[in-house]
Amino acid sequence: MIVRFTSLVALLYALGFILFAITLGKPAANDSARTEAAVVITGGVGRIEHGVDVLKAGQVKRLLVAGADPAVTKKDLIRRLGGSAKLVNCCVDLGSESVDTRSNAEEASRWLAKHHYRSFRLITSDWHMRRARYDFRQVLGEKYTIVPDAVRSSPRFLTLFGEYNKYVLRRLAVWLDI
Repeated sequence: MIVRFTSLVALLYALGFILFAITLGKPAANDSARTEAAVVITGGVGRIEHGVDVLKAGQVKRLLVAGADPAVTKKDLIRRLGGSAKLVNCCVDLGSESVDTRSNAEEASRWLAKHHYRSFRLITSDWHMRRARYDFRQVLGEKYTIVPDAVRSSPRFLTLFGEYNKYVLRRLAVWLDI
């Protein structure tokens, strides 16, 4: 009986991983609802650049880069982007209070409340989107409209496997209330 149960759990885990790997987050559709703001979670290639592109296109009013290194300044960001000083100075905020996805959501919650925003684009890598959305929804509840906007990538197997495990463990932690 224990062997059968263990086999069933292992099979469900493996099927869950396969489903996770083939249903990564997608970029927001061109006809997605316009939102008031965008929140970019640092840590992946192309995330900040995509957030600035969304800002330039007028799809959002303001951008929060959550989880930025405290040593990073707007001048550093302008250099990285190759210009855009006016846009960065007026409309980009660097948040350096967060260290993980859950604290990114908490930092974003304070920033959204400060600016009285009710909707935002969540920008992160495709492989990170599912857990990011989950954490943001857990922290923010239903009071904000979240439009997921994933940055396409080509994650390695170990990246996917690690992210799947983090996602499963996070769901278990919430379910067990720990």
